[in-house]
Amino acid sequence: MNFGLTDEQEMIVSTVRSFVEKEIYPHEDEVERTGEVPKEVADEIKRKTIELGFYACNFPEEVGGAGLNHLEFALVERELGRGSMALNHFFGRPQNILMACEGDQKERYLLPAVRGERMDALAMTEPGAGSDVRGMKCSAVRDGGDWVVNGTKHFISGADHADFVIVFIATGEDMTPKGPKKRITAFLVDRGTPGFTIRDGYKSVSHRGYKNMVLEFDDCRLPDAQVLGEVDGGFEVMNTWLYATRITVATMSVGRARRVFDYALNYAAEREQFGQQIAKFQGVSFQIADMITEIDAADLLTLNSAWRLDQGLPANREIASAKVYATEMLARVTDAALQIYGGMGLMSDYPIERFWRDARVERIWDGTSEIQRHIISRELFRPLGA
Repeated sequence: MNFGLTDEQEMIVSTVRSFVEKEIYPHEDEVERTGEVPKEVADEIKRKTIELGFYACNFPEEVGGAGLNHLEFALVERELGRGSMALNHFFGRPQNILMACEGDQKERYLLPAVRGERMDALAMTEPGAGSDVRGMKCSAVRDGGDWVVNGTKHFISGADHADFVIVFIATGEDMTPKGPKKRITAFLVDRGTPGFTIRDGYKSVSHRGYKNMVLEFDDCRLPDAQVLGEVDGGFEVMNTWLYATRITVATMSVGRARRVFDYALNYAAEREQFGQQIAKFQGVSFQIADMITEIDAADLLTLNSAWRLDQGLPANREIASAKVYATEMLARVTDAALQIYGGMGLMSDYPIERFWRDARVERIWDGTSEIQRHIISRELFRPLGA
């Protein structure tokens, strides 16, 4: 077993880390204060990412991406996790679900997204359907050669900047022994399509500037050309491509935890109480020891799950384990860091309170901790017939 990175992988880590420190960190305070990313800053980050050759680095070379494998992309996301999500959004990692595009869709959506000419967003969650995806009420019904869509999506990240949205919509219902079961289809919906509205969502305490939006469909007509994958095949598309989002949340949690850890480590080494550095007190030093141990454990879990995908090995349980452990680790690390800072940790003069707030959402989006534990336990019990 070799846990070391190749020279190329080390270069990826150092390049992205340097980019985050130089291009993301300087703008974080303004975004935190205003809740907005200035357009000129967003455009500059995108331009420099394209020049660097990392835009759409999660896509294969044959469609214009950098062709990174799952492990290498996890390393990119880990370093991006150190910075503001509102800003690193413009580093540009289109949804890899766009690889399901066929025919004319490739020229209209896939290739422009990879080139950075069009930005995408993914819409699945509804006010009454979060973890229970099949509970969605946003529906599409046939009318001649079109689909007529009605309903609402919310908590849609990145839709404020999106030129088009990948939307999962109920297109029918089957009766099963356990009751009705929705059939789901993925659609590509352009901003400005009649009957389709994107409006501001809710104000969140986490990741200021990285907005969630509400999507509303009011008799919105979509032709068959807008179906991504097969009609009623939304779950197949979802299961084929969306596992990577859980790895992304896990790796970014690790990156953010390492940044928080560095703040806590240096603060403990400098801050003095009772005539000595607080790092000399076991109450602090043992917390530091626990923090780095948990961070390293989450890092290994996460990179292992990405490596398994590259090897063509089953990875569903491993990805779920990485997601639940890394996000809960981040919560513990940020809380411990705040405790080490004491009262000042809650003040906006230091970034700790921001990381503490930001950490809370990681256990919710892209599959709650409870859903991840369900996936893990199901994978363990299924071979036993339980």
